[in-house]
Amino acid sequence: MGRSEPERTCIVTREAGSPEGLIRFVVAPDGTVVADLRRKLPGRGAWVTARADIVRQAVRARLFGRAFKAEVKVPPRLADEIDAALRQDLRQGLALANKAGAVVAGFAKVEAAIAEGRLGALVHAAEAAEDGRRKLAGALRKGFGDAISAVPVVTELTGEELDLALGRSNVIHAAVAAGPGGDGFISRWRRLRTYRGAEADPAELPAEPGQARNTALKTTPDADGGSAGI
Repeated sequence: MGRSEPERTCIVTREAGSPEGLIRFVVAPDGTVVADLRRKLPGRGAWVTARADIVRQAVRARLFGRAFKAEVKVPPRLADEIDAALRQDLRQGLALANKAGAVVAGFAKVEAAIAEGRLGALVHAAEAAEDGRRKLAGALRKGFGDAISAVPVVTELTGEELDLALGRSNVIHAAVAAGPGGDGFISRWRRLRTYRGAEADPAELPAEPGQARNTALKTTPDADGGSAGI
């Protein structure tokens, strides 16, 4: 059993928690504050709860200079840059799941994966038509019943990004299998949604005509605190 990392304290909230729920920042050689998303860059680190609103607070209140005890340059759009990096990380996670043989694409193949119970996550291109989403939502309800609330529905990537990740054209719907091959992708999706405050805005499945909308997944932040450290 591996040793767990020591807790860190968020420079904004002053709450301590697992590093998994925070973002580490370091100062680049030119004095610019950069996010160390993989927690591997050298130097002293400052930690912020992994949510965009908290990062924006750190920027507005000029807390990075205080944490590093130095004059530092903080990009005004730092929170947006992190969002873009997490989105790219999500796309890379899908590519890795695909290389592991954990992804199928195309409406018919996705429908079959749902029917066979091989689904870890359902993926729609951001611009996917409502009709296709609704039909696959119906298949999910039929195949998973009450367990549907545990199935992530990923809509954060565009069709172009899905094409790049999967190395094929015109991808609108995909299915990621449950298990080791797809778990990394799902973990990255949760991280992005938590960063965007998804605990207050859960993913939803389209409702069938005449029915109320059903929540596809209520995400919970990995952690809500953190501590300044090296």
